Amino acid sequence: MVLAGAPGAGSYVGPGWFGALVSAAREAVPDARFSTLLDCGDDVGAVLAAIRSEIEGVVFTGRADVARRLADIAHQHGVRFVTGRPAALLDFASPEILERRCADLLT
Repeated sequence: MVLAGAPGAGSYVGPGWFGALVSAAREAVPDARFSTLLDCGDDVGAVLAAIRSEIEGVVFTGRADVARRLADIAHQHGVRFVTGRPAALLDFASPEILERRCADLLT
């Protein structure tokens, strides 16, 4: 399973916040198996910040020539790099429903 940030989240929440969120999720459900992607949209700076912060994976939806260069940088740092957003499995719901869905997916 992949936990991905909202479209463009890398630009407005940043890798620090996203990394803390991922750490909290891993601490809350230590047996959960998932990978993570911070969606940076077409923001090159957000991708580079995520790579420097050692975020597990990033999504970049910008130009192909730029994507090739960023993919190389990400690869050098052991960061997964994708150019397509994963399909959403959860959407906004009441806190109770969302908590139940997350628990179901993480166990």
